[in-house]
Amino acid sequence: MVFPISYIFGDILTEVYGYSAARRVIWLGFVCNLIFVLISFIAKLLPPAHFWDGQSAYEKILGYAPRLLFASFIAYLFGEFSNSFVLAKLKVKTRGKFLWLRTITSTFVGQWFDSAVFITLAFYGNIPIGALIFTVINQWVAKVLYEILFTPLTYGVVNFLKKREGLDVFDYETKFNPLLLKG
Repeated sequence: MVFPISYIFGDILTEVYGYSAARRVIWLGFVCNLIFVLISFIAKLLPPAHFWDGQSAYEKILGYAPRLLFASFIAYLFGEFSNSFVLAKLKVKTRGKFLWLRTITSTFVGQWFDSAVFITLAFYGNIPIGALIFTVINQWVAKVLYEILFTPLTYGVVNFLKKREGLDVFDYETKFNPLLLKG
């Protein structure tokens, strides 16, 4: 249950610094994941240490990894960008009020995309459709509940950062194209 914390950080980042800053951090996270995948791939190609007797298990686990990593990358982009987009748009619509509504709604949307995309891409064809749907819904609900439970902490961090940084960015003129690095 560590992953939902990234959405809390994403909410805080978008709320205080705006969608443009969040977009850069989302892409940075994507690049870091990509570097990890490349390192894992290289590690699989390297010969094992002479005393290591678990190479076949290691290769079996990493053999399924490309599908999981592809699913993870796509889900991450859909989830994080939709979360940040919804939060930024709702902040403008609510004129900065109802932070709890904005964070929970954005997580509701973002985690739906993240859960549905990841579970479907990672496990479609390997588990029955009913189990797939059950897993998506359970992950989604658990992640949204996580956001709800951490809402008081989110309020505290957002208020602290806004006061300390002297910032409260509203995305009135922001270009919401996720492929842009500025604007």
